[in-house]
This record gives sequence, structure tokens and C-alpha cells, in this order.
Amino acid sequence: MAKMIKVTLTKSVIGASPKQKKVVEALGLKKMHQSVELVDSPVTRGAVNKVSHLLTVEEL
Repeated sequence: MAKMIKVTLTKSVIGASPKQKKVVEALGLKKMHQSVELVDSPVTRGAVNKVSHLLTVEEL
């Protein structure tokens, strides 16, 4: 089974740049404190690193 990560939006995207807002939306996050489980791949990790200051990441 593939490893998974749980990503939670912990800070608002109001002051973020438009690119950062698109990355957060692409991760499947729309509201504050919403969580999604994603496959732990290099693509996902790259997107998470772009907006790491807005997210909390847990390995499952």
C-alpha cells in the first residue's frame, strides 16, 4: 500500500499570492482546518513545500 500524508490548512490564504492560492486549491483544500489525505509522492511533496507555511502535514 502506498504511503499517505494528511495535509491540513491551518492558516488563511487571504494574504497569499495567486500562485499559492492555486496550489492550495490543487491540493484539495478549500476551507480553514480542512484536511485531506494524499499519496506521498514527489509531486505532492513539491506542492506541499511551496505552501508549507500555510499547512500542517502528518504522515500516516
